[in-house]
Amino acid sequence: QVQLVESGGGLVQPGGSLRLSCAASGSIFTIDAMRWYRQAPGKEREFVATVTSGGNTNYADAVKGRFTISRDSAKNTVYLQMNSVKPEDTAVYYCNADLWSREMIYYTHYWGQGTQVTVSS
Repeated sequence: QVQLVESGGGLVQPGGSLRLSCAASGSIFTIDAMRWYRQAPGKEREFVATVTSGGNTNYADAVKGRFTISRDSAKNTVYLQMNSVKPEDTAVYYCNADLWSREMIYYTHYWGQGTQVTVSS
C-alpha cells in the first residue's frame, strides 16, 4: 500500500543538469530518512545522498558539491538536483525511505523502481 515513484530521469549532456523526484504515496504515517542510490552498468548499487526528517544531509564523495538532496515533507517527496553531471553519473537512480505506515508497520529501505539517467554527448 506504499509506493515510491521516481521521475525526472533522461538523457543529459556532460556538464548539464537534471532534477530527479521521488514521491511517496499510499498508507504513510511518517517518513524518517529518504535516500538516493544508484547502480551503474556492471557495478553494485551505491549510496548517493540522504536527508533525514530533521533536514540533515549526507553525500557520497563522488557527488559532493555537485548534487543536492532536498525534501518537501508536505508532499512526501524527495528531490535530487544534479549539476555538472559526468558520464560516470550514468546509472539507474533509486530512492528509498524509512517510514511508518498507517497500519503501524515500520519499513526500512523501502525501494522505488528507479529512473534511468544517461550522461552522454
